[in-house]
Order: sequence, then C-alpha cells, then structure tokens
Amino acid sequence: MKPTCLVVLGPTASGKTRLATRLAALYDGEILSVDSRQVFRGMNLGTGKDYDEYVVDGKPVPYHLIDIVDAGETYHIYQFQQDFTKAYTDILERKKLPVICGGTGLYLEAVLNNHQFTGIPVDIQLREELGESTDEELRRRFLALSSKYHERADLSTRKRTIRAIEIAEYLRIHPMPEAERPVPVPLVFGLNPPVERRRERIDRRLETRLNEGLIEEVQTLLAQGVSAEKLIFYGLEYKFVTEYLTGVLDGQTMTDRLRVAIHQFAKRQMTFFRKMERDGLAIHWLADAIDEQLSAAEILIRENGLDNLAFL
Repeated sequence: MKPTCLVVLGPTASGKTRLATRLAALYDGEILSVDSRQVFRGMNLGTGKDYDEYVVDGKPVPYHLIDIVDAGETYHIYQFQQDFTKAYTDILERKKLPVICGGTGLYLEAVLNNHQFTGIPVDIQLREELGESTDEELRRRFLALSSKYHERADLSTRKRTIRAIEIAEYLRIHPMPEAERPVPVPLVFGLNPPVERRRERIDRRLETRLNEGLIEEVQTLLAQGVSAEKLIFYGLEYKFVTEYLTGVLDGQTMTDRLRVAIHQFAKRQMTFFRKMERDGLAIHWLADAIDEQLSAAEILIRENGLDNLAFL
C-alpha cells in the first residue's frame, strides 16, 4: 500500500524532532507528537518539548498532541488513540503530510496497528488474583479463554499476559465492537546514534535542562497543586527532582540517579523499536548527521510518492 504519512522514531536524544520538523517544512507537513508526557501542559523542560525546533527557516511548523491536557490529569493510551485519530484525519483532509514523531513506542504501536480495546478498565481484584500464578499458568488461563482479542494479544511478558487476560475476561462479559479508525500506512525513519554519542548527548542535555530551570519547573507544578505522587508516577526527571524537592534525595544523588535512569530508558526504547521491527514494521535506519538523514529521507520520500500529496 502507498504510504500516507512519515514516521520518525528513535530513543531520547537521537534528534527525532530536528529531523521531523525539517521534513515537515520541506513537504508541507504537520507534526503528530507520539510522546506520553508531552501531552501535559507545564511539563516542558522535563519532557524535552524543544519548541524552538518547530521553527524552520523562520517559519513555524504546525504540531499536534502537545500541551493538550493539564499536568496532574490522568491520560491513557485510549484517549491518545482518539486524539491522534482526530488530528491525523484533519491533517489528511487539509491535504497536508502527517509526520509522526516520538519515542513512546507503545503509543506509536497502538496507532500504527490500530490496537483495539485499549479503553478496557483495569481490574485490580483480578490482577491481585493473577499475581499468585506462574507465567505458564497465566499463559494457559489466557489460551483457555475465547475472545476477539486472541489473534492480536501480546504474551511476550508477564505484565502483558496479565493485561491480555484482563481484556479477554472483560470481553467475555461485555462484548465490544471494534473501533473504526483510519490506520496510517507509514514510511518509517529510525534514528539510533552510536551508544557513546547518545550517552554524551543525554548527559549534556540533562546538565542544560537543570541549568535552564528543570528544578524550578517541578517546583511550579507542585505549587500549582500537582501531587508529588503524580509527578513521581510520570517518571524520570519528574520522579527524581520531586524526590529531591521533598527531601528524599540530595542534589548530587538526584542528578546521578536521573542520569542513569535516562540511559536505561533510552536502551528500553531501542529494545521496543527493535521488537516492532521484528514484528514486521519496516524501519529505514538513518545516519547520525542531519544532512545525511535529510538526503536519504528525501530519496525514499520521492520513491514512495510522498513528495506529491495529490493522492491524499
């Protein structure tokens, strides 16, 4: 099928936004952010929104799914799918090129594969019951159930198997029609700098954000009524800086642990993207230099007819 959008993916500090905004500027596109934390207002430095990247050659690049809910609110993948569909459809209807950019693999996978049933609620009692079972017992229990979810269920980890049982049990009692959503056909570009270079960028970026007011940003969120528990739930910068501000960690320990956590997070992101690739997503991995990225991307965009949007 002919691609209907571009995707730029990669771990944190790989330069995704820089490439995506330049491609959007070249091909009359608009950015669709796929980042589970950039949806929150007031969480800017900690989530790396980099607003200045959305101006290319003096012209603003339109973006969507950033700053759409207040910090402290609950926002789930099901809501993201709905918001994404609305924005994606609007971009296509205006004959613009959707450029999907972000590092939250679960969100990206959900919209590219049109994951169903993400709105099914958590069943705490069932999860407590399942927590007593072995991995093999969980697998057998899921396979003994019957639902529309079986063909697409992911049983690759214990956590996902428990969620699969939760969904299947819910559907057994509450049958649900599948949601009709447009499924993007992507031309995917991947960025994966050498590990040492990525680590250097993460360290340098963390130092910059701390100097530019990351701690003050978290202080402001706390003063606005966002609970410490919620900020810790958001993870990484918000977790460790909150623990520093509440006296759990001293400044140096906070910085050291946060740096390690971000490196680990980047590694998990790449593991997820490699899994998506093994599952069939064709990813064109690009070089680290922006000029080389643009040259390679432009060739693939022409070959796939995305330099002419008349078909949209």
